[in-house]
Amino acid sequence: MALLEIRNVSRRFGDFTAVDNVSFSVEMGEFFTLLGPSGCGKTTLLRMIAGFDLPDSGSIILKGMDLKNTPPEKRPVHTVFQSYALFPHMTVAQNIAFPLRMAGLSPADVDAKVRATIEQVKLEGKETAFPHELSGGQKQRVALARGLVNRPQLLLLDEPLGALDAKLREQLQIELIRLQRDVGVTFVFVTHAQAEALALSHRIAVMNHGRIEQLDEPDRLYGFPNSRFVADFIGNVNMLDAVVARTGPAFGLSLPTLGEVSCPAREGVATGAKGVFVIRPEQVTISAATEPSPHPNQFEGTVNNFLYVGDVTTYIVDLPGGQKIEALLPNSGPGNAKFFEIGDPVRVAWNAAAGAFLDR
Repeated sequence: MALLEIRNVSRRFGDFTAVDNVSFSVEMGEFFTLLGPSGCGKTTLLRMIAGFDLPDSGSIILKGMDLKNTPPEKRPVHTVFQSYALFPHMTVAQNIAFPLRMAGLSPADVDAKVRATIEQVKLEGKETAFPHELSGGQKQRVALARGLVNRPQLLLLDEPLGALDAKLREQLQIELIRLQRDVGVTFVFVTHAQAEALALSHRIAVMNHGRIEQLDEPDRLYGFPNSRFVADFIGNVNMLDAVVARTGPAFGLSLPTLGEVSCPAREGVATGAKGVFVIRPEQVTISAATEPSPHPNQFEGTVNNFLYVGDVTTYIVDLPGGQKIEALLPNSGPGNAKFFEIGDPVRVAWNAAAGAFLDR
């Protein structure tokens, strides 16, 4: 049985539907992420699980019990916010101890649990510090510790790393994975950051306009998106207009101004279907125009621009008929390693098993 079940949940604010008939389940011990752009309904959904808001219809079931009439303070759930929400007049230890004292635990039990949790989040030596004396990363660890200290059945995290700089964010991502694994608490995590969701999650629900577009494991979402929205929202992607010219074990797609390319077949798509061919930049090879490629899908073009980002360079290539495609090339040497200059003739190519046709 799933730990958490969301059954046909909707929430409306006047004429605006924030959450539209959403259903999914979260397994015990899972790191489950709600991912989507601002306004897609993910935080509204999290607030309803926490009890800060109530659905207009549908049910929220935790361990087989409907939470409809359970107030927030009675739910075995804790929420960690982006704003930390620490008590400024309390020390680190006092902030972490607060939910235990509210639950009526003995001073000895409180002290033991606080010490153990401080060790888990690596805040030893900061027990007597006040929030204003801490860095952003330390404050976030205190907020996490307070959420974990009495081992809730479910920990809700609302953009908890959003206020941190990139390097610190990456460090805390690793710590979140370790904490979730060590403690065994089920996490429901809300973020708009695709890379963060891919790095942390066991499964991801991609939301758009109050609905779930696709729910899958990170590698499936990235490699096999089921819609243009998911393909475009998860990472970088090339998207070219296409018509299915032939079906079979593989599709033959007609790309306007370019010609035909091969791609993996999809069930339920007929000849003549219109849509887009999507392929990730790292699946596209780039070489000098004079170099032959073993791949069946290949075109000659001209380097329009490039973006050097350290370990890789992304090349934007002009193709015949005004089409553009991005290709990724690893940089094997240090410094501003460029293999091609703007205006260079190049050949882009990709494997017949790469990319996908999407008709929605």
